[in-house]
Amino acid sequence: MNKQAIVIHSGGMDSSLCLALASQEFGRENVLSLSFAYQQRHTVELKQATKICQEWGIDHLQLSIDCLQEITQNALMDVNLAIEHLPHQPPNTLVVGRNGLMAHLGGIHAHHLGANCIYMGVMELEGANSGYRDCSRAYMDLQQQILQLDLDDSTFEIRTPLIHMTKKETLELGYALGILPFLLEETITCYEGLRRLGCQKCPACQLRNQGLKEFLKDHPEFKSSWAH
Repeated sequence: MNKQAIVIHSGGMDSSLCLALASQEFGRENVLSLSFAYQQRHTVELKQATKICQEWGIDHLQLSIDCLQEITQNALMDVNLAIEHLPHQPPNTLVVGRNGLMAHLGGIHAHHLGANCIYMGVMELEGANSGYRDCSRAYMDLQQQILQLDLDDSTFEIRTPLIHMTKKETLELGYALGILPFLLEETITCYEGLRRLGCQKCPACQLRNQGLKEFLKDHPEFKSSWAH
């Protein structure tokens, strides 16, 4: 199997937008969706990733990195921990090194398949508002340099098309692509794995729902069964 791009695909809104963009550029037959299972509490997102790929006709692969649970602890993998984000501290949902690990594994597989790039739906907004220090372009630039060395390919790219966007802007992008109703219905944002508005308490829900509120204010014509 040869591919031109791999998308690190959680089954959430942002990575699904990246999947749509990659498919638009390279053709869906030339793109692979790559998801990771690591005992995340919102494991239902993986089912949605599979469903989205089936709907869009894109090949999908799921890899297990369950070993993360053996070497670190956080509320995203331990349902016995309440989700917290205390002032001046990263949230306890931070999985240390997760994005770097996913990028590196994705890059290795992309190289194996003949692809020259991977896509990641990271946003600096997540770093600024939620304390996720592995969501910056500077972080991804370092990961890209390491991959270029490992793969002996100075042109290999980690593409982050949403990196400087707000949540409202990602919704605008989905709207422009004509896939926003589908994404709002089928993607999972909530750390508790709840669909649509989610738990409305976790950092992911709060950021997405605020962006949705701002989007709907500018687009009164947009109709959804639940987003209003």
